[in-house]
Amino acid sequence: MRIRIVDAFTDRPFSGNPAGVLLLDTDAFPDDGWLQNVALEVNHAETAFAHPLPGSGDADWALRWFTPVAEVALCGHATLATAHVLHTTGAHEGPVRFATRSGVLVAAPAEDGSVTLDFPTAPLTPLTLPEGFAETLGAEPLTAFDTGPHVGDLLVEVADERTVHALRPDLKTLGAHSARGVIATARAENPSLGYDFVSRCFFPNIGIDEDPVTGSAHTALAPYWSERLGCTALTGLQASPRSGRIRTELCGERTLLGGRAVTVIEGELLSAALPGATTPSRGGPTG
Repeated sequence: MRIRIVDAFTDRPFSGNPAGVLLLDTDAFPDDGWLQNVALEVNHAETAFAHPLPGSGDADWALRWFTPVAEVALCGHATLATAHVLHTTGAHEGPVRFATRSGVLVAAPAEDGSVTLDFPTAPLTPLTLPEGFAETLGAEPLTAFDTGPHVGDLLVEVADERTVHALRPDLKTLGAHSARGVIATARAENPSLGYDFVSRCFFPNIGIDEDPVTGSAHTALAPYWSERLGCTALTGLQASPRSGRIRTELCGERTLLGGRAVTVIEGELLSAALPGATTPSRGGPTG
């Protein structure tokens, strides 16, 4: 079974957001415990598992995403990584439809090698933040929104781009404020640099202190900044240490996310690690 590490939302290795990708040759997923163990072994923000769907129904492949500690309902960068692997290996040609926990998601390749994802737009519900949240985040929020069940984050705007870069949140208490984590954002100080807004994403509840580049978060950032800036097509910069850019286009209840990906590592799972293999009991260190 081939396994790949793909850097998503970037055109060069060692940037963007790395994801593990496994294309399964079965017509069903292995048991959840095995999927979670592989994701823990890969130990990146997400590992994607996909298997082909027979016939010509609503989707071509089934797709699931796991962090090292939990399954998630929606993931942009691992979907982009999976589409990249399907197209570069010849496993699928043209747009691919994924059956997921968040409905059918479409990934369409372009001639220049980029991929556009068609995702549901996150609903934004204004919130009143509890006392002390500014100290937990490390900055005073200007606005706060719930992003709905698929994303599960708290979206907050802060004063400016420099404030986003300087954030050092208290991760031990930050997770108490949302299902997954917190998206902090601000308008770009200099849009001539090629991006319209910046963000950082902190997800302590699913084992990710800071996610490098988060496609799903941009299904909430796109409607938020499209309304603020009066434009449906924007580019976001996620200002993590690895960094990455996501093109967004708001289309009502759907949001298009565009970017590139690069395969960095390719290997294989050995027979002892495949589904159904006997797992030896765990003992202490042997020296």
